[in-house]
Amino acid sequence: MATMKAIGVKDDKGPLENLFIDEIPRPKIDHAKALVKVRAFGLNRMDLMQREGKYPLPPQAPKTMGVEFSGTVEELAGESEKGFKKGDAVFGLAYGGAYAEYISVSTHMLVHKPEELSWEQCAAIPEVWITALQAMYLIGEFSEGKSILWHAGASNVSIAGIQLSKHNGASAVYATARSDDKTDFCVRELGATAAYNTKSVDWADEVLKATNGNGVDIIIDFIGPSELAKNLRAAAKDAKIVSLACLGGANLLPEHEQPNFLSFFAKRIRFEGSGLRSRDEAYQGKLRDQLVEHALPKFKDGSFKPHIEKVFAWEKIQEAHGQMERNETKGKLVCTIP
Repeated sequence: MATMKAIGVKDDKGPLENLFIDEIPRPKIDHAKALVKVRAFGLNRMDLMQREGKYPLPPQAPKTMGVEFSGTVEELAGESEKGFKKGDAVFGLAYGGAYAEYISVSTHMLVHKPEELSWEQCAAIPEVWITALQAMYLIGEFSEGKSILWHAGASNVSIAGIQLSKHNGASAVYATARSDDKTDFCVRELGATAAYNTKSVDWADEVLKATNGNGVDIIIDFIGPSELAKNLRAAAKDAKIVSLACLGGANLLPEHEQPNFLSFFAKRIRFEGSGLRSRDEAYQGKLRDQLVEHALPKFKDGSFKPHIEKVFAWEKIQEAHGQMERNETKGKLVCTIP
């Protein structure tokens, strides 16, 4: 049996110190899958949760972490998309398994690597940019002329979303973050209209001032219950609030500002949660096509940038997880495999 190296977790879950390089069987392919030799993989917050045993894996996901990668096609199964061949440089999205020398992945989720981008840059694109496209368009129903607010503005999905919003005709793009350094980054580097430090100002009040009391049309939220009341205050009539995570905790606590649920009726607000990893392959494939059509040309000409905070050798995976845990990033963490 052919084997490969992969990042494992001692005792199947635990702190970052439990991460190590293991030897496991190389995955096999069938149907429309390809075997890809991984050159680089991106880190995501779901990886931290999975490492701690707190993330519900979809049934088709392998135990190995990692959902985005870049590399070269080693082998193709019989039902693979015709546009790929052995030796192609690709990047893509998977249900898991990217923290390894090889990954088995559907060709419906692969994209040809542009020459203009590095392996590291390509590994930083799939999960965050596809999530941003999904939140904006499929859930938030974004169209030119609408205003939008991205919470956690220096997080990877919001970095992608702010760029997408700006380049696709948003009337205004707002962001929040928890430090002046990160709010300055959102405005200076990403081009947000304004960004607000949630520790020092009431961001909902500031948004209402900036919009002459009208509020914003779309709010993309990762924080959860602690921001619900402010989201409702800052939302415009017929607004869409898209919930992608609960980084601030899953429960509404007494110390939180209490939401006025009459806002749902008075302003006809729609609140919808969504996730990407649990979606079926056909749904994810459509988003792959949107990425290729709407974003890839702008990556090639430099209009869009996959912001990378730091690149690690994969032997430094504990250090990489530690930096993500400390929330010390304004961009993507990527690991490379020799």
